[in-house]
Amino acid sequence: MPGASEQTSQVKVLNVNWVAGDDGEDGRFEVMLVTADGEHHTVAPSPAALTALLALTKTGVILLWDPQDRTVIAANVVGTWIASTGLTRVELTVPE
Repeated sequence: MPGASEQTSQVKVLNVNWVAGDDGEDGRFEVMLVTADGEHHTVAPSPAALTALLALTKTGVILLWDPQDRTVIAANVVGTWIASTGLTRVELTVPE
């Protein structure tokens, strides 16, 4: 994908943990991204950034993770431009 590093891979799993802070504090969020190449990546976004990220997961876009630039790329927001690269959705694991 133009502008992305060679290590960019599709997000296959996205897990979120919330770590409680002291009483009266917000705590912090930790996100684990597992990419189609089997790599695990962790980030600690702000609550506002996490809200935006979770909203993207509900839209049906293809999410890519560029670990070199620590960037989430939301592909195919409008249209199917990325399809020409041969990238298709990975099979997601859905809990039963």
